Amino acid sequence: MTDPYRIADAPTKPEADLLRPLLWLVLVVSLAANAALTTVLDNQWAGSACGLLAVLCAGTLLARHRRAR
Repeated sequence: MTDPYRIADAPTKPEADLLRPLLWLVLVVSLAANAALTTVLDNQWAGSACGLLAVLCAGTLLARHRRAR
């Protein structure tokens, strides 16, 4: 039986989101590459690029989480 006083339909389950696991994967790999390039290989430029990529991935994940709340 439907509720005649309900204005909107019940929220449905969101579709499969493939971007989220990909962002997590890129975040973890870029953090590991940042640590390896900065400490072991002593390459500051490549380490900084990987760190910037990690910050962008984390920011995107945070923004998507906040928007979905």
